[in-house]
Amino acid sequence: MSAQERSAATRVVVASTVMLSFISFWRGAAIVLSDLASSAFYAGGIAEQAVGRSAPWFVLAVMLFSFAVRSVYLESCSMYVRGGVYVVVRDAMGPFLARLSVSALIFDYILTGPISAVSAGQYLGRVINEISEMLHSGMTVPPNEFAAAFGLLVTAYFWWSNIKGIHESSTKALRIMQITTVMVVVFLIWCALTLMRRGPAQIPPAPVPSNLRFGEHDLGWLRDTQWIQFSAVAIVVAFGHSLLAMSGFETLAQVYREIAAPKLHNLKITANIVCGFALVGTGAITLLAGMIIPDSIRPEYVDNLLGGLAMHLSGPPLVRLAFHIFVVVVGILILSGAVNTSIIGANGVLNRLAEDGVLAAWFRRPQRKFGTSYRLINAIAILQVATIVASRGNVKLLGEAYAFGVVWSFFMKALGVLVLRFRRHDQEYKTPLNIMMGDREIPIGLFLTTFTLFLVALANLFSKQIATISGVGFTLLLFATFTISSRLNSRTRRETKQGLEQFNLDVRPEITAGSGAIHARPACILVAVRNYNRMEHLKSVLQKTNLRRHDIVVMTVRGVSTGAGEYDLGENQLFTDDEREVFTRVVAMAEKEGKTVDLVVVPAVNPFDAMVQTAAKLQASRLVTGVSARMDSDELARRIGHAWERLPEPRHPFSLEIITPDRPSTFVNLGPHPPRLWPEDIDRVHELWLELSDKYAGSKLHHRDVVSVALRRMQQELDSDKRDEIVRDILVEIEHRKEPVFTRANGNDNLPRAR
Repeated sequence: MSAQERSAATRVVVASTVMLSFISFWRGAAIVLSDLASSAFYAGGIAEQAVGRSAPWFVLAVMLFSFAVRSVYLESCSMYVRGGVYVVVRDAMGPFLARLSVSALIFDYILTGPISAVSAGQYLGRVINEISEMLHSGMTVPPNEFAAAFGLLVTAYFWWSNIKGIHESSTKALRIMQITTVMVVVFLIWCALTLMRRGPAQIPPAPVPSNLRFGEHDLGWLRDTQWIQFSAVAIVVAFGHSLLAMSGFETLAQVYREIAAPKLHNLKITANIVCGFALVGTGAITLLAGMIIPDSIRPEYVDNLLGGLAMHLSGPPLVRLAFHIFVVVVGILILSGAVNTSIIGANGVLNRLAEDGVLAAWFRRPQRKFGTSYRLINAIAILQVATIVASRGNVKLLGEAYAFGVVWSFFMKALGVLVLRFRRHDQEYKTPLNIMMGDREIPIGLFLTTFTLFLVALANLFSKQIATISGVGFTLLLFATFTISSRLNSRTRRETKQGLEQFNLDVRPEITAGSGAIHARPACILVAVRNYNRMEHLKSVLQKTNLRRHDIVVMTVRGVSTGAGEYDLGENQLFTDDEREVFTRVVAMAEKEGKTVDLVVVPAVNPFDAMVQTAAKLQASRLVTGVSARMDSDELARRIGHAWERLPEPRHPFSLEIITPDRPSTFVNLGPHPPRLWPEDIDRVHELWLELSDKYAGSKLHHRDVVSVALRRMQQELDSDKRDEIVRDILVEIEHRKEPVFTRANGNDNLPRAR
C-alpha cells in the first residue's frame, strides 16, 4: 500500500465536548429570570407571613439591593473565573471553604426547582377550585397534593429538556419570559387605572421596627432574646426573610460560559435586564398587591398573591377572571421554568467540581447523542423529586428551607470576589465605589455589599430554625461526600493531567461537511493546531470569524508510523492526553470568545496530506495554520501546496492562510483563484483606467480600483430591477466566448492564448 493510499484509508476521530450552545443576552436573561422573576409569585406571600404588612417594602428593597449583587457577579465573571461560587471561593480561600460554600449552593439549587414547581401547582390547583366553585360542579382538588403531583411532572419535563441540551431549554425560557413581560405590562397599566379610579385600599406600613409583626416561628432562636429588641437587628432579620426574592443570581455566573461574544458586554446587558425586570416584576407588583388587596382578605392569597391581585382589579368580573386565568398560566410557565434554571445551575457547579477532582470524572462523561453531562442531570432530578415528595406540596416549608442556601452562597461568592480583588489585577469590570489611598485601591462598594450579605446570613442562621437545621444538615452531608470523594480521587489525580475536558469519540472512516458528526457547513474555516502553547492563529480566527457566514472546525493530526496507517488503532492510541489537552485549550479559547467549534483528530503519516484532505472533504473555504517551528512560512506553504496537487481530481479549491504573530498573514490560493481575463478584457480595463486617470483621479487610480467599482456596481444592479438584463448579458457572453488555452508553470497560470 502506497503512502497516499494509507493516508486515504486512515480513520477520522471526531471529538465533541459537553455540548455548548452559545446564546444571546436575551436567552441568558430569560434563563436567569425564569428563576429570579419567578419569586414574584411566592416571595411576597412568604415575606408577609414572616414580617407582617410591611413586607412589600422589604421585597422592593431586596430588588434594589440586587443591583449591588449584580456588580459582584460581573466582577467575578470579568476575571474569567469559570464555574461560579465554587471556583471563585477556591481561588480566593482554598478548597476547604470552596467545598463548604458549594455544598450550600447545591442545597439552594436543589430547592429552587421544587419550590417553584410546587408553587405553580398551587396556583393551578386553586384556580381550578375557583372555577369549579363558580360552576357549582362540586369537584375540587386538594391544593398541596395536587401541587406535589404537578411539581413531579414539571421536573420530569425539564429533566429531559436539559438532557437534550441548554439551547433547546433556553428557547423555552425565552418564550416564557416574553409571555411574562406581557403579563407584567398589563398588571402595571391595570393597577394604575385601578388606583386612579378608586384609590388604594391601604398603603403598606413603613418598614420600621414598630411596624414589624413576626410570625410565631419566624424569629427562631432570637425569640425572647435581647437581640431582637435592637432596631437594626429587627430590620436585618426582616430583610433576610425577603431575600429569597433575589434567588437565582448564581445562574448568571453559570450562563456566562454560554453567552455569545462579546461576552462581558453581553453579560452586562443580561444583568441589567435581569435586575430591571425583577425590580418591576417582583418589587413593584408585590407593592401594588399590598396596596390594592384589602388587608382583611390578603391572607387568603398568601400562596397565590398575583392571582389575588388580578381578582381585585377594577373591571367586569368575567374580564378579571379571564386575566386571573392568564396570570395562572403565566405563573405555571415561569415557575416551571425555574426548574430548568435550577438544573442548569446545579449541573454547571457539579461539572466544575468534577473538573477539579472533587467528584469522580465518571459523572461528567457526555451523553453520546446529545453531548450533555447526563449523569449529573439525573442525580439533580432525583434529589428534586425526593424533595417534592418530602414536602407534600407545602410552599411555606420549602421557602423556609430554601432561604438558607440563597444567602450563604451569595455571601461566600462576594467574600471570594473581595479576596480576589487584592490577589488579582485582571478585572475588566470592578464593583463601583472604589477610592485610592496612596497606591492601594479600597473597594468600598464591594466591601459594603459583602458585609451586608454577612449580616443577613447571620440573621437567617439564628432566625430560621427550619432552614438552619435542614440547610446545615444537608450542607454537611454534601461537604462530607465531596471531601471523601476528593480524597479517593487524589491518587487518580496525581496520575493524570488535571483540568482536562471530557470528550465523546466518534470514529469514522471519513468525514464530510454537514455529516452527523461534523455540523459545519460547506465553506467552513479549518484551523490546524498541534502545540497548545502556539495557538495565536486560532485566537485570530475566533476573533474575526462571523459564525453566520462560516463555521469553524479545529483539527489536530495524530502522527502514526508508516505501518500503523494500515491498521485500526485503539481509542487510547487515537486520543491520548496530548490530544485531550490541546482540545481543552481550544474549548477554553472558544468559550471565552463565545463561539462554537467542531473538533477533529486525523491520524496520518503525512500531516500535510491530512490537512488538505480534511479541508477538501469538509469543502472548506480556508485552511489556517500557525507558523511552524521547524520551517519558514514559504516552505510550509510549498509543502501544503504539493499535498493539494496530490489530491485526486476534481480538487476542491480553497485558500491557505499562515498566521505569524505580529506580522501580516501569508495567503496562498490553492486551486482556481484570480480570474483568468481575456486580452480584450485587460485592454478594456486599461482603457477605462487611462480615461479616468487623465480626467479625474490622476496617478492615485489603479487598475484594481476600476475592477472593484465595476464589480460593486454590478452587484448593486443585480439587486435592482436591472437584474434580468444583466443575466441576459452574462448568458450571451457565455454563448459567444472562445475557449482559451492555458499553460501552467510552477502552479501559476499564464495569460491565455486564443485558439
